[in-house]
Amino acid sequence: MIKITHISHIESLIEKHETPVKANSKGDKKNIFILLVLYTLQGVPLGLSLAIPIIIQNMHLSSFKEQAKFSLAVWPFSLKILWAPLVDSLFIRKLGRRKSWLIPVQYFLGIFFFITGYYINEWLDNGSKLNINALTLLFFVLNFLAATQDIIVDGWALTMLKKQNISYASMCNSAGQTFGIFLGYNLSVLLISESFWNKWWRTSPLPDGIITLQGYFYFWGIIYIVITTLVAIFKYEKDYLTEFDAINLGILKTYLLLFSIMKLPSIRMFTIILFTIKMSFCSVDAAFKLKLINCGITKDEIASIDLLIIPLNICLPFLIAKFTSKEKPLKNYFNTIPYRLLFGVILATIAYLTPYFLVQTGSLLITYKVFLVLMYSFQQLSVNIMTLTSMAFYASISDPKIGGTNMTLLATISNLGNAWSKTGALWLIELLTFKRCSNGPRQFCSSLNNQNEMCSLFGGTCEVFIDGFYIETIICTIYGIIWIFIFRKIINNLQSKNVKEWHVEIKSKEIY
Repeated sequence: MIKITHISHIESLIEKHETPVKANSKGDKKNIFILLVLYTLQGVPLGLSLAIPIIIQNMHLSSFKEQAKFSLAVWPFSLKILWAPLVDSLFIRKLGRRKSWLIPVQYFLGIFFFITGYYINEWLDNGSKLNINALTLLFFVLNFLAATQDIIVDGWALTMLKKQNISYASMCNSAGQTFGIFLGYNLSVLLISESFWNKWWRTSPLPDGIITLQGYFYFWGIIYIVITTLVAIFKYEKDYLTEFDAINLGILKTYLLLFSIMKLPSIRMFTIILFTIKMSFCSVDAAFKLKLINCGITKDEIASIDLLIIPLNICLPFLIAKFTSKEKPLKNYFNTIPYRLLFGVILATIAYLTPYFLVQTGSLLITYKVFLVLMYSFQQLSVNIMTLTSMAFYASISDPKIGGTNMTLLATISNLGNAWSKTGALWLIELLTFKRCSNGPRQFCSSLNNQNEMCSLFGGTCEVFIDGFYIETIICTIYGIIWIFIFRKIINNLQSKNVKEWHVEIKSKEIY
């Protein structure tokens, strides 16, 4: 039997058994709880990485160029396959294959939470100037450690749970990471918000929320260190090499295998699809919430809207399981694209009209907010359907003999396509936005030649007269429509290919 040691939570869905075994959580409840806790810890840095752009945009300290730079902080989750073979192959046998990495990685996470907490206030308001470079670097390190923890926990879940309960690994990953993102994003934004607590909970106004952002980082630093210590002392790890009669490909052979998969014609074409499709939605995906804040929606309201979406994200996989399990998941993925484009245009229109509606009162304002939440929910529904159907397709073409390496690779390519398109979208918005000085209509504002300072010097302010967000949304939508016509037949062809065309042939003698 050939098996790669690192299998992600989605890959576990494709393990084939000759005789179906019904899952039974009895005897694994403690392990399920531990996995939920570890996946929750994994989601916290991701959540905080979502919160920081909202916080700095609300403070009116960041440009879209700075937001683009900070978006690089989440790239480790798109690149983790580059070092996953190292994590799988190097370990201390006495300590355990997974604990050899988990213990130091989570201790480092706790330490870096303390470091970030110590400097966070200085970086956010360094003489009214945002230190985006320091923020990006520290959050990149946090997400690098969290992505490494993801590799570790995904692999440990396969040996921690009984064979008949392996399916619980995906549930633990989804629920735990979603809850962690909630704790890092929604909860942090609301807990540190002065306006939220003064408006809804306090009888008399007080400065700050019920906790500072610095205190929140310190809190999680303590949580990481305490939980890691408890896992190190009390959680025993099974000997993987004893428990499973598996063969490890080793570092070099794993990288060579990935390279061989990438050379397959089907994989090459599908890589092009995954790298190009996200450009159709990148403007709205990357900047819609930031644009709402610029238009007058508060960060508290943004966090509250996202809070309403969390139950949808948790329940959706169960609600549309029948839809995503059909024979042609890639076709369902393709058919969802027009709806996502449509809802993207609607959301951009809502953002454009937001300043008008915010000055209204009564039923008109309530109608606007209900429509905003409803359209945003539909847009997120289309996003999640595309994600789930793509995962179903990855599972259908993955080769279980090599632990689903096809799937890991395709998921990484998809994540990378998503990351680069969002980063590029934020940079381009800045370039497509044009401003002019309020006391000189013919005097344009640009940071490249100090025209912003000149405008301020003469008592004017730089005002936007062409907004790059809306220009980019139009460009992306047109691009998406063209993309649909170009790739329609290609996607149908890929869906109809024999599954063997997605696999590489591995001779057993090459594994040893």
